[in-house]
Amino acid sequence: MPFFWLALIVLGLGGLGYVTGRKRALRSAGGDARKLHSLPIYYGSDVAMFTVTPAFAIAALWLLVQPMWIESRVVSMIPDTAISADSTRGLVMSDVRRLADGIDVAVAIGAMTNAEATDLVAGESGIRARLGAVGVALGSDVRPEVLRAAQSYRSLSRAGSIAMSVAVLLAALGGFALSLSRIHADYRARNVVERGILYLLIFASSIAIMTTLGIILSMLFESRNFFSQYPAMEFFFGSTWAPNFRGDSDLAILPLLWGTMYISLIALVVAVPIGLFAAIYMSEYATPRIRSIAKPLIEILAGIPTIVYGLFALVTVGPMLRDYFAQPMGLGESSSSVMTAGLVMGIMLIPFVSSLSDDIINAVPQSMRDGSFGLGATKSETIRQVVIPAALPGIVGAILLAASRAIGETMIVVLGAGAAAKLSLNPFEAMTTVTVKIVSQLTGDTDFAAPETLVAFALGLSLFVITLGLNVLALYIVRKYREQYE
Repeated sequence: MPFFWLALIVLGLGGLGYVTGRKRALRSAGGDARKLHSLPIYYGSDVAMFTVTPAFAIAALWLLVQPMWIESRVVSMIPDTAISADSTRGLVMSDVRRLADGIDVAVAIGAMTNAEATDLVAGESGIRARLGAVGVALGSDVRPEVLRAAQSYRSLSRAGSIAMSVAVLLAALGGFALSLSRIHADYRARNVVERGILYLLIFASSIAIMTTLGIILSMLFESRNFFSQYPAMEFFFGSTWAPNFRGDSDLAILPLLWGTMYISLIALVVAVPIGLFAAIYMSEYATPRIRSIAKPLIEILAGIPTIVYGLFALVTVGPMLRDYFAQPMGLGESSSSVMTAGLVMGIMLIPFVSSLSDDIINAVPQSMRDGSFGLGATKSETIRQVVIPAALPGIVGAILLAASRAIGETMIVVLGAGAAAKLSLNPFEAMTTVTVKIVSQLTGDTDFAAPETLVAFALGLSLFVITLGLNVLALYIVRKYREQYE
């Protein structure tokens, strides 16, 4: 059964449980809700909660465990002879998954009958007789070993789906019956429901922590594999980035890190002053009419796709900087440069700084402004000495958000700054960033176990540590200045 329909059935049982539990509670009190320990809504919510929650918990756990269990079973079925010299077991498993989906496609388009599809493992001659039909349906050649594994993968997936549907429905019906059986006038339904909501809120708040932990662990494990094949000293302190999947690669992070910080610095130099001044004007000087027009216009910049910014950098900003600045000053001949990407990225970051800073400045209590005016300060002095220091923690947070956005940007760098990894102070030379190389190293038909591919995880982990350091620094600054007002 498709998961969508299974979820609808469980939700329908939950709705039925809500109505039934509410009616049963009122019936146990003789129709007088005042005799109930809790409001009728809590009794219905209790039945609905115990109907839906266990069912969805089992479904989530099943969907998480089943693919790993099936893959471990199928991997053991693939013989070593099925793995060529230029392939790996993981790549063969990718073919198995693709073929398992393709068998259904072959049935659907008539290349095979359903009976033939379920009888693919009937013998070597039968398999070879059907390889042509499946290969035509899938557009590729299929080996018998891979076809057997794909058929097992398909069968196990279907069996697991059926078993999950049965387990989920049994859990929903069991929770429905159990919760309904304990409904009576003295049952403390409100306490149970509120405790369940508390657990739900705890789980929701833990998702971000668990996701972050999972990301860190995944990067750590793959980075460990990388550093087992490539020296850490050369990665962190080398000065050349020259990956070569045939060997003799130079995989130093310094050129990429320099390009990332250089472009981000130029972007922040553009975005922070403009965005902060715009926020001060809109919150302290602009009339309501001007503010209602200016703020939405500025925020439109945040809704423009980054690929559009990249095209703007490639077609307009890059050639303009080359023709009017780089070439006349003898600093470069290319339209792709650090300055191009930095300027365009800075324009993109303006609404991040201005909108957040505007909301933060508006949140400063009016009493602080009135007190400053009462002491004889002018409007500009009040803004400079009272409003901005009071809003500084939030402004630092807005700048940090803009910095994180700049460090993680990819498309503008690809189209505006090029892909050259180098150490240079010339802002009119082409450079690249860590994120661009992460994408390039994981794109294409590459050996996932090679250090040239695994380096992407080491780059990602390094970028994560740098971002974490920026957060710690910002937190220190926020606490230092906030102490003046506590």
